[in-house]
Amino acid sequence: MFTDSAPATPRHVAFIMDGNGRWARQRRLPRAAGHVKGAAQVRTVIEHCAQRGVQAVTLYAFSTENWARPANEVGALMALFARYLQNEIADMQRNGVQLRVIGDRSVFSESLQQAISQAEAATAGANRLVLQLAVNYGGRAELLGAMQRWLQANPGAEPAALTEAALAQYLFSPDLPAPDLLVRTAGERRLSNFLLWQTAYTELYFTDTLWPDFDAKALDAALAWFAGRVRRFGKTTEQVLNAAA
Repeated sequence: MFTDSAPATPRHVAFIMDGNGRWARQRRLPRAAGHVKGAAQVRTVIEHCAQRGVQAVTLYAFSTENWARPANEVGALMALFARYLQNEIADMQRNGVQLRVIGDRSVFSESLQQAISQAEAATAGANRLVLQLAVNYGGRAELLGAMQRWLQANPGAEPAALTEAALAQYLFSPDLPAPDLLVRTAGERRLSNFLLWQTAYTELYFTDTLWPDFDAKALDAALAWFAGRVRRFGKTTEQVLNAAA
């Protein structure tokens, strides 16, 4: 379903959605209120990405490290995730959004695992935009799992048989193009164990805007910044510009 896009338009945008708690604290609200507002903002961002020609979006919704948060906050996040699956699927179907969930879902309740599978199945035929939610996800865990799956599929193989292309087929969503642009909100400037393999040549955009305030205007600013980048992939700027001429 993925097609070439204009160089100024990223095919795949990834988001690290930081700042929900700080947004709530600034308003003297419980942290859960920030997460609810942040979840609502997802719809705005997805709709605007689709309008701008983005073909895939990956959201870092819950990391493997987030289990260390207070139990009541983790419980609220899991309940919010379940409500999101229930409330948004009809809109996704209408708008051509295909949902995928990456990460280790085996630790979730049976009902949540079933809700994930049903949501993925209900939107599987959509081809306007892929929305990928990274939940209980860690980049190191993904790489370790890919290596283990390759070894299971190739018992006794020589080490030289493990190439980049071979390993990539055992990552989550190997058919998805690597993110062209990664956006992290709320002022942090690190990857935090997110898509470590896939972001090798991703353009990294950091903004102080808190995720619940990251609206269409803020997204346009990120896309405009991306449009001004010269993506060299090891070549010189002159080589890239001459090839584009």
